[in-house]
Amino acid sequence: MDHRVFYCDHYTIPLPAGHKFPMTKYRMLRDLLGEDGCFRFEAAPFAEPAVIELAHDAAYVRDFLNGSLADAAVRRIGFPWSEALVKRTLASVGGTLSATCDAFDSGWGGNLAGGTHHAFRAEGSGFCVFNDIAVAIRWLRAKQRIHRAAVIDLDVHQGDGTAQIFEADPCVLTLSMHAKSNFPFRKQRSKIDIEFDDGTGDPEYLKALSRVLPSVFAFEPDIVFYQSGVDALASDTLGHLALTPAGLQDRDRRVLAAARANGIPIVITLGGGYSRPIELTAQAHANTFRTAWEIFS
Repeated sequence: MDHRVFYCDHYTIPLPAGHKFPMTKYRMLRDLLGEDGCFRFEAAPFAEPAVIELAHDAAYVRDFLNGSLADAAVRRIGFPWSEALVKRTLASVGGTLSATCDAFDSGWGGNLAGGTHHAFRAEGSGFCVFNDIAVAIRWLRAKQRIHRAAVIDLDVHQGDGTAQIFEADPCVLTLSMHAKSNFPFRKQRSKIDIEFDDGTGDPEYLKALSRVLPSVFAFEPDIVFYQSGVDALASDTLGHLALTPAGLQDRDRRVLAAARANGIPIVITLGGGYSRPIELTAQAHANTFRTAWEIFS
């Protein structure tokens, strides 16, 4: 049976020549998964501003949506402001909210975007405007659907925005496994931070993951959000680590199998990936969703 996943790649942000954000990977990923015949694609709906404000400062939300953010705040995000950026951002958050509903229905939900973990409560950063994972957790709590949530962030960059938003919240466990020397250069405090030296490969990485996963599920979350960035690949231009495609797929399998074994719904968000050629990133992202389909079907 096919599984629904959400996309927003039809909203293309106009970027200056030479910009390092890999806009093409999103459509490339959907095309790859389309060849498998295991997925049904649905355009992500826009998240409502009032829902976004559950995790973000209302003035920041308003100023971004109407294009009145200060120049310094726009530079920190890393994208020039445009109507297309607003639409894509609202759909990226909406995709995670929709995937969250699917996770409760079928064990897992997937957003072919999202994972925008560098967004703080009142400012964006590092190609992240709103923190879709934080919005989804706050939304579920407001609806009284959950009591506790866990975030497994395996992007190569620390999930600093998520860590700060939930730093004082005992009902949200944030785990970040990232390259020590990489962006953000001023780290925040996740509930669990595991830092790797440059050049760390599969054996050390997977050993650390296997050691920490039981702590996540011992927390007894009602839902898990998996930020499944693939920028830990050796081929990644912004990564600093040295995982192989097979190691990355093993990573995904361990996380997703643990969620299934513990009966905890899991939401997959995309996160980063900047390999050259970019096809390596798209293929790694596709493998994450293929692994989920295998484990849950």
